[in-house]
Amino acid sequence: MPNALISVTDKSGLVNFSRALLDLGWTIWASGGTARELSRNGIEVKDLSAYTGMPEMLGGRVKTLHPAIFAGILARDNPEDCAVLAQNHWVQFDLVVVNLYPFEKVSHEKDVDLSIAVENIDIGGVSLLRAAAKNFSRVLVVSDPKDYPLVIDALRNHQNTEEFRRTMAWKAFWRTSQYDAAITGFLSSSEMHILTLYVSQELRYGENPHQKALLYTFTPASKPFGGNVLQGKELSYNNLLDIDAAWRTVSSFDEPTVAIIKHLSPCGIASADAISEAYQMALECDPVSAFGGIVASNREIDEETASRMKDLFIECIACPKFTEEAIKILSRKKNCRLVEIPAFPKAADQHGEYRSIFQGMLYQDVDYGDPAGTQWSVVTSIHPTLEQMESLRFAWKACQHVKSNAIVLVKGKSTIGIGGGQPNRVQSVRVAIENAGKKAEGSVMASDAFFPFPDSIEIAARAGVKAIIQPGGSVRDQEVIRAAESAGIAMVFTGIRHFRH
Repeated sequence: MPNALISVTDKSGLVNFSRALLDLGWTIWASGGTARELSRNGIEVKDLSAYTGMPEMLGGRVKTLHPAIFAGILARDNPEDCAVLAQNHWVQFDLVVVNLYPFEKVSHEKDVDLSIAVENIDIGGVSLLRAAAKNFSRVLVVSDPKDYPLVIDALRNHQNTEEFRRTMAWKAFWRTSQYDAAITGFLSSSEMHILTLYVSQELRYGENPHQKALLYTFTPASKPFGGNVLQGKELSYNNLLDIDAAWRTVSSFDEPTVAIIKHLSPCGIASADAISEAYQMALECDPVSAFGGIVASNREIDEETASRMKDLFIECIACPKFTEEAIKILSRKKNCRLVEIPAFPKAADQHGEYRSIFQGMLYQDVDYGDPAGTQWSVVTSIHPTLEQMESLRFAWKACQHVKSNAIVLVKGKSTIGIGGGQPNRVQSVRVAIENAGKKAEGSVMASDAFFPFPDSIEIAARAGVKAIIQPGGSVRDQEVIRAAESAGIAMVFTGIRHFRH
């Protein structure tokens, strides 16, 4: 009669899996919580502690670390190994089913205590998996509850081949490598970055239908953005990128703010006392481009806002919460995804940013805006009015979320023209002004990096721009300042650049 050793933290599917093993003639061995769970459900189980003669000790830290267990897993099908087992009256284990303490989940909890994280480092489970995987020529190892049906099917249909066991072995080694990487990354205080990624879902396709795509997350079983999809089709590769860009944008603002994003580029960003007004103002910036875009709000979407959205084709709406009335209205847009996302994490709470390049990865800290202590300075003799200064602050935040070279025109707390992603800054100025049209008269302008020449200032002046905010730092700063002075434009230097490639 074959022997199965089971020791699991995640007990999902355990009872049905064990019953299927019994029906197939297996003997089940377990200890601790696994044995109690099986016994409670009427499943006959042999106790490992009674078998080894060694009770659990050190508060459960030592349960399965015993020669009787590891010899039964590592023994090969040869006379010498079989003789050792017989001499010591030890059984041979043919199936090892183990999943590990939830270290990844616990270590990612907010303000987790170090001692709690350390207690969730599994020792015995990892050792059991590695031993069973090493001896895959004889032993079948199962490291993921999702594989239970696959394993039962293989056993039932006499498909427990060496090829099948090898496949399960590499999955077990992959699991332990993920686990070790997560622990190493958590404890490391160096600049070493170990990326442990978990497949969250297979996407329909990538940027284009001929490209295969997967969504990976940093923790197992986590959801995109930590949120919930309330309705609509499955989120696509492009949806996920645009939601990320939209959510980062609105999370930069403290006031009620809406951003509309299309192909990673903002079509409109606006703040107002009511989120419905912010949406309307953001839409008016570029209603043509907003068609088929992504809308994000840093406040709850209410009935009034949902009513204003009902006639526009929107791919996805992301916000912290939808009211019941809003959901009813938006449910008529059956293909529109509604995604509830919690607050955007601050610097101490989230990973930095990773981007792939050919045969490499880039890493950087997240740009959360101007660092603490940043000092702005008015560099022209003309000072912005209080109203202009308020608009400049809004424009400065907004332009940080536009692809470089980034230019935004703003009136009040709403973008009226956006130019970004151009290979030269003067072209971005022209695009922003063209999008704004007559509304450019009396506006303020923000640039994510310095102006290398005064030509952009001259174009802005002809369009009626009255104040400009930019980092400064060009060798021609004085020429740029003189151009602003001569056009009657107030200019503010921030000393901080915010490229977004």
